[in-house]
Amino acid sequence: GSRWSGGHATLLRSVWREELPITNALGIEVAEARDGALVLRMPLAPNRNHKGTAFAGSLSALTTLAGWSLLWLALREAGAEAHVVIQDSQMQYLLPVHSDALATALPPAPEAMAHLLESLRRHGRGRVGVEVVVRDVGGVEVARFGGRYVIGRAPMR
Repeated sequence: GSRWSGGHATLLRSVWREELPITNALGIEVAEARDGALVLRMPLAPNRNHKGTAFAGSLSALTTLAGWSLLWLALREAGAEAHVVIQDSQMQYLLPVHSDALATALPPAPEAMAHLLESLRRHGRGRVGVEVVVRDVGGVEVARFGGRYVIGRAPMR
């Protein structure tokens, strides 16, 4: 059951290119977008540290982007043109990452999304939390992220 059309994922990539050029430098790609979840893949090579494992800053960027992108897609799906900005986040680095990293952004609960969309409609802004789990290519959980994002209605152009 693909909830997001391939078109939206393609659009997301062009938004990254134009507005978030660091995604290209980090080599981040959309691995999967279905059932409301989004999986991003980040290669180890351009993101390795002095020990040959994934640099914590790159993992932080990956997870922040995964949460941002998930909300960008969900809002577009809901027909809401809005800006998404990270407000705060918490990151746990559980194990060194010796391979490419796969970040899975989990969709907020339906009630949380409904509350966000209602808040956007009424007040022009809202907040919502997103959790992201990072695994290595073997499927081992290596990091975990929780981010709170502020969503504001896009200004009329």
